[in-house]
Amino acid sequence: MLYSVNNREGEVMLHPWGLDCRPGTAMSSYRNEYHHAIEHPEAFWAEQAKRIPWTTPPRTILDYDNQGHARWFVDGEMNTCHAALDHHVESGRGEQAAVFWDSPVTGAKRRLSYRELRDQVALFAGALAGLGVTKGDRVVIYMPMVPETLVAMYACARLGAVHSVVFGGFAPHELAVRIEDAEPKVVIAASGGVEVDRVIPYKPIVDEALRTSRHRPDATVILQRDLVHAELGEGNHDWQALVDAAEPAACVPVKATDPLYILYTSGTTGKPKGVVRDNGGHAVALHYSMDTVYGMAPGEVFFSASDVGWVVGHSYIVYAPLLRGCTTLVYEGKPVRTPNAGGFWRLIEEYQVKAFFTAPTAFRAIKKEDPDGEWLAKHDISCLKALFLAGERLDPPTFHWLEDLLAVPVIDHWWQTETGWPIAANLQGLEAMSTKAGSATVPVPGFDVQVLDRDGKRAEANVQGSVVIREPMPPGCLAGIWHDPQRFHAAYMAAFPGYYLTGDGGYFDEDGYLFIMGRTDDVINVAGHRLSTGEMEEVLGAHPAVAECAVIGIHDALKGQLPVGLVIPKDSFSGDEVALEEELIALVREKIGAIACFKQVLVVSRLPKTRSGKILRKLLRHIADGKEYGVPSTIDDPTSLEHVHNAMLERDLGQASEARLV
Repeated sequence: MLYSVNNREGEVMLHPWGLDCRPGTAMSSYRNEYHHAIEHPEAFWAEQAKRIPWTTPPRTILDYDNQGHARWFVDGEMNTCHAALDHHVESGRGEQAAVFWDSPVTGAKRRLSYRELRDQVALFAGALAGLGVTKGDRVVIYMPMVPETLVAMYACARLGAVHSVVFGGFAPHELAVRIEDAEPKVVIAASGGVEVDRVIPYKPIVDEALRTSRHRPDATVILQRDLVHAELGEGNHDWQALVDAAEPAACVPVKATDPLYILYTSGTTGKPKGVVRDNGGHAVALHYSMDTVYGMAPGEVFFSASDVGWVVGHSYIVYAPLLRGCTTLVYEGKPVRTPNAGGFWRLIEEYQVKAFFTAPTAFRAIKKEDPDGEWLAKHDISCLKALFLAGERLDPPTFHWLEDLLAVPVIDHWWQTETGWPIAANLQGLEAMSTKAGSATVPVPGFDVQVLDRDGKRAEANVQGSVVIREPMPPGCLAGIWHDPQRFHAAYMAAFPGYYLTGDGGYFDEDGYLFIMGRTDDVINVAGHRLSTGEMEEVLGAHPAVAECAVIGIHDALKGQLPVGLVIPKDSFSGDEVALEEELIALVREKIGAIACFKQVLVVSRLPKTRSGKILRKLLRHIADGKEYGVPSTIDDPTSLEHVHNAMLERDLGQASEARLV
């Protein structure tokens, strides 16, 4: 029986899920908090705002901009750097570790206490102030996974400046595009970064980006690393020399609605979207999430194996752990080959990590090299209480492999660059629930998640549709697109008025669990039947010989689209590839049916992915459909494109012979 609640207009309505949340029933703690956050958002977030220190506490909790979108804590003032560093030093946590840095690619390790990090940030903020950086100015940061990247970000926040971090190693053109859009006063870069098998000098990339950019910053600051030296020219400043001559800078109070950072994400027009995050809502939401979603308490160690160039790095390496008073682990390495498939387990044991967060693709890489978990057996990870995965859908085969391997909850949770923190999760700090393979469990309090059909009506249980979030969006979500409010509205709000369009497809099951099946453009139309490529990938990935897979829809003159599977076998696979392909085709036909028209599988050794681990399915479709394609700035291994293209050519797949690299 569905439980009835009152909506904001006072009418009685059916709860959108089939979960019984009456007091005393299972999941009542979650339901009570979720109901409070959705039905009384101002009261709920006013209470959460008390978790962080304010210069001027907010009285107006929720307001709306001229397009009707939520703005939180509009009359409050605070400083994110103070909330994450100075506040903890002043509260007696100064000698606790704020940051552990571990770099197997260089053999270096460091520990920074809250006091040490606060002092380094204050000095570097003073150095930036000496270059003319003030409140509201933009600073582009082009850095690898080193502690100084966090120092630079917090130094900007300390001054009220707006940072925009660009992943170290991005191509000059992509860096130039971001510099032109953000118009920074200063660019901060390291002399270089390290990949598994090579050193990448950053200075030539920065110089080329500045040469072609229409915007010229006032200065460039270079952090010299031992692995590569950068030659400094006109307008260049040495990081250490600036710090040696600087005076510490104090925290500058800013409005809660003032921007903290711009983070660029890919856009369909080719021009990246500059997602803007505010200060106050961001701090409140992240602090709440560390407690409620991840179950973290002050003093505990949190490890996110992402990169600071991505939103996960911003939220759960740099800001959330320190806002909560935890210790963050910064890792300059890979899941495998630095030096082996046991790297994560070594870090968890050595630093006594309580909660670990990474992308499913990282564990697919580990499973490929170590399918039986032999490296895990070499380490004592009894300190670990939960494993969190996000960034792309956690396929059930990988979920079950991890669940069998580990004695802790394996938690698939779902969120986006735009939201900045989890939309749906299994809430370890509120009420841990049973898990379901393929599900992100339930919406996080504050996110009114619904599934709508193409007519904008709520979909029935187990029926796929567009996953949307009813306004108002909670604190911490994007405040807009930098310098482009119309694009913000058109990209996210126009499709279903009153709702934020996530761009993901999925469904709620009869128990109220949310299943995210992938981007809506990964739904293919075969002879009028809309089929999820995620479901097919689930079947392929369950085969014991398959380490990783992707299914794409390619153009077909008769049926509109046809599915094609690309699979990477496990390292231990020594069978016949043709036989494997035939087995996989039969498996899909058995599990999904002949309606899928699944008749083609390619065995490949690698797939094109972003550095954050997402498979570039749209790019694969372009190759198969004979379209022009380019090497995206986010790609991890550019040679993977040529490899897949050649594999398609050998099999005469689709229109791959007409595809052209531009």
